[in-house]
Amino acid sequence: MKKLLVGFLMIIVLFIGLLYISVSSTDKKRSSVTVTSGKKLENIDFRKHDSIKLAISTLYEGEEIKNLMQGSNYRQTWATPVKFPVAYLDTLKGGMKILGEGGGHQTHSLKLLASNGVEYSLRSVNKDPAPVVPEIAKKLGLENVVIDGISAQHPYGAILAAALSEKAGVLHTHPQMVFIPKQKKLGKYNDQYGNHLYLLEYETESDVNWTSFDADKIIETDDLQELKQEKGDKLHIDKPALVRARLFDIIIGDWDRHAKQWGWVLKNEKGNYITAIPLAGDRDNAFFDIDGILPEILTNPHIQPLVRPYNKDIDYMKGLVYPFDVYFLKDTPQEVFINQAEILQKNLNDKAIEEAFKVWPDTIYKLTGREIKSKIKYRRDHLKEYARSFKNIIDQKGYVDQPLKGSDDVDIDKALIKCFECDSISNKK
Repeated sequence: MKKLLVGFLMIIVLFIGLLYISVSSTDKKRSSVTVTSGKKLENIDFRKHDSIKLAISTLYEGEEIKNLMQGSNYRQTWATPVKFPVAYLDTLKGGMKILGEGGGHQTHSLKLLASNGVEYSLRSVNKDPAPVVPEIAKKLGLENVVIDGISAQHPYGAILAAALSEKAGVLHTHPQMVFIPKQKKLGKYNDQYGNHLYLLEYETESDVNWTSFDADKIIETDDLQELKQEKGDKLHIDKPALVRARLFDIIIGDWDRHAKQWGWVLKNEKGNYITAIPLAGDRDNAFFDIDGILPEILTNPHIQPLVRPYNKDIDYMKGLVYPFDVYFLKDTPQEVFINQAEILQKNLNDKAIEEAFKVWPDTIYKLTGREIKSKIKYRRDHLKEYARSFKNIIDQKGYVDQPLKGSDDVDIDKALIKCFECDSISNKK
């Protein structure tokens, strides 16, 4: 018994030692992009160049111990140099002006207005998780574990998700990766936002319709709730479209789909009716791949059920169901889920998936493309099974009793807090 206790203590000491080495090997500060030629970004006249080759971040590079303890994740992908287009705001999309900063916790973003009145956002590809590091992690000296967790996000995941969305028939924000040099047009934001890589994409709200639908504008979820309060039965959501979008999330492993990640295109119908079509935004966590001893512990369903690693099969479907799903989709007929699963299986055939991957540079595809493609196809093939499970979990949950994320200040009836189309909501004209 004594030998067993000593052996157990030695394992604990070894674990703590490996943990210390792996954690201490990550710099706490956010890494800036690096030019592969070794030149300093400040010394380059980007007006003379239409592109730049750089690594998004070398912050997550690590030795074998770090890979063992914190996972290999997408470290190589973040550190691989890739060519990106250089963009200036005075010529981008016919000229753009800054409306202000966005409100993300980890993502630095700017809201932009194009000359045609369409709103865009610039969202940093590099993340800064420091603001959301729990105090206990800081006290234990484990904040680097949280910061290093960004390496589980695929830096090119959003553009692949968009290409797949196009094939799947799911509305999306059309992100593209651009390098924004320091420039006068950035004004007071120049030092913080200049010389960084961004995702340029449509905003999930806009007074100008950029979609192919006959729509007046695009609004966010909290505004949709207020409009429902006003319009009553004159306003409905496109449930099949939302089911398709959520099943698509399952295929690409995007577990971060709360209410603030969605916009709604207001399509005009006969008789002054309005159909709200879901618009998915912020695909930062698509293909989220995390391994290693520490992440395996932290993403255990009993510890953190909502953070789901992108494996071939789904290990915990309950973790993919949000209050958002219950609010909009509870009691939706099962045939809607099955029908949309079949549509996705047809739309995302092998040829369509192959074509979507062409959006990635060859160097990036060689690192992770084949493995991710295999997971996509597996989940597609099992989608009807997932659809039934997803629908059943939604229906097993009680109605929402708290405001959706981002809707705390929305002035709506109690009936409209628990679900979007409850029978108790009065018919208003």
